Amino acid sequence: MLPEEQVGALLDGISAEFSQRHQQIRKVFLERFEQVHELLSADGEISEQRRLLIGSYFLAEYSLESAALFNPSIVPHPDQTGLPAGALRFILSLRATGEGHISSITFRTGIIHPDRRIEVLPTTDFLTEPRQIPNPLYEKALFARKLSELGLAGEFMRRVMNKLGESFSLEELRSSLQSEQFRQPDGMTQQDQDEAQGIWMLARSNYEVQFQPGQQLSERILFPATPSQRNGMEDARFVCFRNDDGTRVYYATFTAYDGRVVMPELVETSDFLRFRFITLNGPAAENKGMAIFPHKLAASMPCSPAMTTRIST
Repeated sequence: MLPEEQVGALLDGISAEFSQRHQQIRKVFLERFEQVHELLSADGEISEQRRLLIGSYFLAEYSLESAALFNPSIVPHPDQTGLPAGALRFILSLRATGEGHISSITFRTGIIHPDRRIEVLPTTDFLTEPRQIPNPLYEKALFARKLSELGLAGEFMRRVMNKLGESFSLEELRSSLQSEQFRQPDGMTQQDQDEAQGIWMLARSNYEVQFQPGQQLSERILFPATPSQRNGMEDARFVCFRNDDGTRVYYATFTAYDGRVVMPELVETSDFLRFRFITLNGPAAENKGMAIFPHKLAASMPCSPAMTTRIST
């Protein structure tokens, strides 16, 4: 093990190198350490300097926009203050393809001036992932429906779901899964294993993330965070909805790709700081190419059951 007196000098050199490319680099190092510390076999208390150094080894830098930047969508910015009459501030989303051809969602902001001139504002030198918000709640009926659509409606799934309330958290689902896995002393069948994996993947695909208010829009990136997205989040199409009370909410469909299966998913935000990722139910929720019509339809209008898609939360 590296002697403690050498840790500080080594950490100073690493911090100096990476601080030019990352904001609050020491905070990033500590976050990385928290993600891996359960895998460490170190005995006793680990000093903060050593935690920082260990975290730096798992920084895992990735070039997010190295291959391509394309497939834009554009919506009005939620903040239209400080503009001259006739001008509009906008948000531009882009598909950013980087190393390994993995895609994520990045943003730009700009202004459409009264003379119709379009200005895209300069970007910063930093990109930052958001923090995941733990323990989202799931609706049991919609969750079970989606499992059925995925072909996972076996006896194992029914036993797991029977232990849960009408709404449940990720930890409650984990506990129910573990309970069913431990009650089979002879081991799980392949079908049960497939159902357990599918249940957990669906749950992980519904989550929320939060950026810090001080981060500029061009610094924010939505990077794959779940098994269904591991090979990319592709072709986001944002639209802006105005609610009856005048508030606005932004939705985007995008294609989640795990390396074998493509699946349309939904992301929702009201401020581009907090984002909620949601899987979709219904026969139309498959393959690529899904988009949202950017206006609400009157409730009295006829709706074909074959085109009805519900949101699983």
